[in-house]
Amino acid sequence: MADDAFQQWLQGTWPDAQKLGVSRATFDSAIKGLEPDLSLPDLAIPGKPEKQPQQPEFVQTPGQYLREATFQRLAAQGQQLAAQYKSALARIEKQFGVPGNVVLAIWARETDYGHQHDGLDAIRVLATQAYTGKRKDFFRNEFLYALKMLQDGVPRNDLRSSWGGAMGLTQFLPSEYYKFAVDLDGDGRADIWRSVPDALASAAKQLKDKGWRAGEPWAIEVRVPAAVDCTLAEPSHTMPIGEWLKRGYVPTNGRKVKPAELAIEASLLLPEGTYGPGFLTPKNYYVLKDYNYSDLYVLFVGHLSDRIAGGKPFEHPWSKNAQLKTTSVEAMQQKLTALGLYHDKIDGKAGMLTRAALGDYQKKNGLKIDCWPTADVLTHMTR
Repeated sequence: MADDAFQQWLQGTWPDAQKLGVSRATFDSAIKGLEPDLSLPDLAIPGKPEKQPQQPEFVQTPGQYLREATFQRLAAQGQQLAAQYKSALARIEKQFGVPGNVVLAIWARETDYGHQHDGLDAIRVLATQAYTGKRKDFFRNEFLYALKMLQDGVPRNDLRSSWGGAMGLTQFLPSEYYKFAVDLDGDGRADIWRSVPDALASAAKQLKDKGWRAGEPWAIEVRVPAAVDCTLAEPSHTMPIGEWLKRGYVPTNGRKVKPAELAIEASLLLPEGTYGPGFLTPKNYYVLKDYNYSDLYVLFVGHLSDRIAGGKPFEHPWSKNAQLKTTSVEAMQQKLTALGLYHDKIDGKAGMLTRAALGDYQKKNGLKIDCWPTADVLTHMTR
């Protein structure tokens, strides 16, 4: 049965599509027979329970997500691909300042070097998310740019996406395609679906435009002093890497910090509070995080890039600590907000600011200070 309200909504996008240069013929062809896909996650449908997106970055523990066997497999493949695309990667680094191993690692994480294929029609996905998703304005803009892609000659069959509308070897949204897509192979088309040089150059341009600093590390794993104050592990608390080293933070695996790196400002990252590895994170860490807003994603891509370049595994093992459910972390964030300790969004994700705020709560209440959310601490908050 046709959804009349959806059809009305679609027709309402025509004036803005026209402003982007979309012809009426392209528009009508794109939306012909289109119905919303109400099976997608992250929709807000009145009277229906919300289907949460099961992104591994937000439901797995670091130990589950950052598996050594996975790094070994992807690093070996990445080294072969680095040799295969040596010339293109050299051009990419020269043009954008982003090392080849970094863009290879993004390709690996996004689509397993192109072996994972998205199966959803991006036009339908974006229209659905714009019509009844939780970020309607965001996805309406992406839907319009997807129509522009059709107008500009991208075949509808290429517009296959994830539930969030990202496409291609390195997973670009339509608006990102227009901002960052690069025709590195010179065939007259920025092909992020089949041309590896184009897709990797496009990822590099995106990183460069977001502020990537050539020649600087993405992060440095460090041995953390036993008496570390884990509440300092948040982005606003920065010091030069040399100052962190003076305070007893020691690079792992015998890594030598270059003289030029000592003056680079960095913050401290403790992804599992006091239980797992620690990292000094300069600007490039946050540039990667702007590509995907998950610390586990950045740790995966950054570490894999190191391994492709011949680096060693994490020196400090990840813990076997359990991950609190999203609803429990939300309840914790709400309580910390009410206490004036947390000032970010309530999203059920135990990120840097949540962990630091939790550490402050533990300090104020005489609890063990580990900056790691557990059921016991939540019980203490809500009793």
